[in-house]
Amino acid sequence: MPVIDCRELLKTYGDRTILAGVTLTIRRGERVGLVGDSGCGKSTLGRVLCGVEPVDGGEIFQRRAARIEILEQEPRLPSGQTVRDVVLGSLVEWSAAKRRYDELTAALSGVSGRGLDDLIHRQAAAGEEVERLGGWERMHEAEAVVDHLGIRDPERLVETLSGGERRRVALARVLVGEPDLAILDEPTNHLDIAVIEWLEEHLVERFRGALLLITHDRHILDRVAARTLELRDGELESYDGGYAKYLEAKVERQDHAERVERNRQNFLRREVEWLRRGPKARGTKQKARIGRALEALAQDAPKRERAADLRAETTRQGKTILRVSNLTLERDSRVLIAALDLDLAQGDRIGIIGPNGIGKTSLLLCLQGELEPRSGGFELGSTTRIGYLDQVRAGLDDDETLREATVGDREFIELGGERIRAGSYLERFLFDGAAQRKKIGVLSGGERSRVCLARLLCEKTNLLLLDEPTNDLDVSTLGALEAMLLEYGGSALIVSHDRWFLDRVATSILAFADDGQVDLYRGNYSDYHEKRTTQEERRRAPRRAATTTGRRDEEPSAEADITAAKKLTFKEHKELDGLFERIEAAEAEVEALQVRLADPATYQRRDVDVSELNEQLEMARQLAAGLVARWEELEARKDAALR
Repeated sequence: MPVIDCRELLKTYGDRTILAGVTLTIRRGERVGLVGDSGCGKSTLGRVLCGVEPVDGGEIFQRRAARIEILEQEPRLPSGQTVRDVVLGSLVEWSAAKRRYDELTAALSGVSGRGLDDLIHRQAAAGEEVERLGGWERMHEAEAVVDHLGIRDPERLVETLSGGERRRVALARVLVGEPDLAILDEPTNHLDIAVIEWLEEHLVERFRGALLLITHDRHILDRVAARTLELRDGELESYDGGYAKYLEAKVERQDHAERVERNRQNFLRREVEWLRRGPKARGTKQKARIGRALEALAQDAPKRERAADLRAETTRQGKTILRVSNLTLERDSRVLIAALDLDLAQGDRIGIIGPNGIGKTSLLLCLQGELEPRSGGFELGSTTRIGYLDQVRAGLDDDETLREATVGDREFIELGGERIRAGSYLERFLFDGAAQRKKIGVLSGGERSRVCLARLLCEKTNLLLLDEPTNDLDVSTLGALEAMLLEYGGSALIVSHDRWFLDRVATSILAFADDGQVDLYRGNYSDYHEKRTTQEERRRAPRRAATTTGRRDEEPSAEADITAAKKLTFKEHKELDGLFERIEAAEAEVEALQVRLADPATYQRRDVDVSELNEQLEMARQLAAGLVARWEELEARKDAALR
């Protein structure tokens, strides 16, 4: 049953058409993703669907009594209320039903006779209403949502919150309210990876309503969405599946459109040659043939999608790039980093992750000399040239034109040994001549991010410090940024919460913990996550064993003791010695296959069987997991024998 059904929606701003006859149906419990270039109208469509913004044409049919709520990028919260009031305000119906039930329950003790039966029936009806609205634990569930989103002081007034905190409160309000359709516009903005992973799990496992996810977070799209919509040139295309399936289907659709266009062009060439010979249009067949030729000539060729072309100008690197030695960093009397050692090699792309406010940005500022370490330090190579992209995209003058802010008064840019005009350089970032004359103050968030990238990449660097580089970028520009980093001749430290991005570009992960501990893990984010999960399971195993022993009075069996203490054979010793290399090789194979499957170009090649690649990835994962399990078994027996 549809929650909302829209027909031929039209929306314009001045002479620009945002929605050109959009038709869309979202059914109960359906999970839908919405992607598209920055500024294409995704947020506008979301506001139209929830009634915040009117349409200029078309019809919207909403199921009777269906509730539709939206998380906007700039949420509007009622002033004068606490965080708790705002979040629990979405439980108005549940709170009223629970209050009625409690009042009727209290009244039962003072009534007897015929009045008692009436009260019992009314109490049962109120209880059924509580169940219908989500059950008896809604209040506890609401408090758990607030806690998971990192909202630590629910008694704070909302007007005292930062922009990121306001978005978390607004997100909590939507999740707790469980509307029939939740429209979430960039729900992962300002969230760290741990919270994003909780949100992803919550949407998959616990949220019961329908979802429209407007997001550039490809990982959450791939995990949550069962259907992906793309808004382009005011029109909506629908693809089954999450982001990976959308990419595959889109490439197939584009290939089909190109084949159709080639056939049309070939047909036109033949018909034009025939028409030049001057056939007499007397016969019915000849008239029909001329009509077909004119009809084919009138058709428009499919529009080619514009994509950013990002390239970096690099300079030579020396033997030493960056060496961090025993670095301890404090801020406001709080230890952010405790005794960090790090030696950066050429080609390293280290993803930096951790909770918000834990010190990731402070590390980048320290490496530029803007923060003094408490102890230890770092050494930059004599040839190291740093390029920095800050998280808030500061340093832009709203009164400057886009061209002035990026290339100044330069007429030419040196890029990869090529001398190109400044205007042509900016066109690579999707800024045409008219856009280059715009003032910075009127640009969208995505446009400002591209301006900062254009300003950064035209300078010669060999060490990039990137703080949340994926913020506000659409999926096509994200792909271009990933391709640039994979081809970049230097090294990079990248603070990011985008797991898909980190899986694509990171060669290592630098993970921050609350106690100032910072650990380096080789591999991309998925490798890090798998290793962390394995470590957590190992830490829990002794506790589980101790708990089990505490519950049982019996001693472990003699057979178990003999098995655990059994010495390794010579052959098993040799096997154990070589397992590390085999595990690393297996994990490298997993990483290589993941990189291929994350690359959009993979889906464009006709000689590549994507399903076969997925099968190879699963087999490689199983092999790696089996080798790790075998290593753990042999190590345990070796330790037991030594004891």
